[in-house]
Amino acid sequence: MTTNKHENGLGSPLRTLAIEIALPIGVYYGLHSLGMSTFLSLALSGVVPLARTLLQFAKDRTLNGLALVVLVTNVVGMLLTFVSGDARMMIAKDSIGSGFIGIVVLVSAFTAQPIMTKALRPFLTHGKADHEAAWDRLSGTARFDTILRRNSFIWGIGFMLESAARVAGAFVLPVETMVWLSTVIFVGAFAVIMLVAGAVSQEAGKMVALEAEADVRDLVAA
Repeated sequence: MTTNKHENGLGSPLRTLAIEIALPIGVYYGLHSLGMSTFLSLALSGVVPLARTLLQFAKDRTLNGLALVVLVTNVVGMLLTFVSGDARMMIAKDSIGSGFIGIVVLVSAFTAQPIMTKALRPFLTHGKADHEAAWDRLSGTARFDTILRRNSFIWGIGFMLESAARVAGAFVLPVETMVWLSTVIFVGAFAVIMLVAGAVSQEAGKMVALEAEADVRDLVAA
């Protein structure tokens, strides 16, 4: 199995955060400073990440489970907010969306194919052929699969808690405050979740490395 080079390292996650978070915020404040209404500014800022998702699908003709959930959430959320015309609902729809994603990820943790496994694999195999082969051999073993499920469980619970905090803020705090505070909450929660999930997944990474080393020793001995 080949690994897309763009999936490895921190470049892709940082680029994603810049496009899907920093750019929409910049668009919002730019349009709002020009006199555009809060609702319309928020609506147009949301077009950027949505268009990126659609273009990526048109290019690759594939969507993993998490990307599909994000796409559906964006489309439904934007339709609801355009109908309601409520700026608070526009802010809340992203928060509700991440909560819905959290539920889907959490449920998947109890299935044979946890959603976050596909995202975790490149970080543990580093795109190396021997590590990829080791991953395939370990898949299906009790301990390895348990760790992968825990990873999705952590992401699912984390997204749900982050969503609850942002939804509450969307309807309690001023819109202008929540435009930037919502992002701060999301980025902060994302960083914490990533650290916790990464710590839990270290054992799986060690298992992959040891399995790859064992395979090399067997080849040398043969």
